[in-house]
Amino acid sequence: MRIALYEPEIAGNVGAVMRLGACMGAAVDLIEPLGFAWDDKRVRRAAMDYIDHVEVTRHAGFAAFRAAVAPRRLVLFTTKATQSVYDFSFAPDDVLLFGKESAGVPPQVAEVCQARLRIPMRPEVRSMNLASSAALVLGEALRQSGSLPG
Repeated sequence: MRIALYEPEIAGNVGAVMRLGACMGAAVDLIEPLGFAWDDKRVRRAAMDYIDHVEVTRHAGFAAFRAAVAPRRLVLFTTKATQSVYDFSFAPDDVLLFGKESAGVPPQVAEVCQARLRIPMRPEVRSMNLASSAALVLGEALRQSGSLPG
């Protein structure tokens, strides 16, 4: 299973997702442009020594990313979706795609995803933190697919 971040803007979120990937055995794809310098100390601080235990691939843009992960299923997480993550059947080779913190993904990216899901939450709040969302979804996806680490 892979976690893909579309044009992430916050180094700390990327570091936290990299640490998540290391702990749970999920590769991480970063779709450029990034909203920070890749050598940013905050990425390393958040990922800590886990950075050496996760496969991270940077892609020059969405087209390069799609070509690299094809034919895997792209599962987008968005507040605009109606289907809950808990009403979906994940597969072990899914790519879990999360949009940029400030704007999500553009419509042309959402349209090519095979599934669009939302995390159920209280109506008076807008969205969860990117890294928190990735952790919640990855845990459910790995549980469903029988891929949780021992």
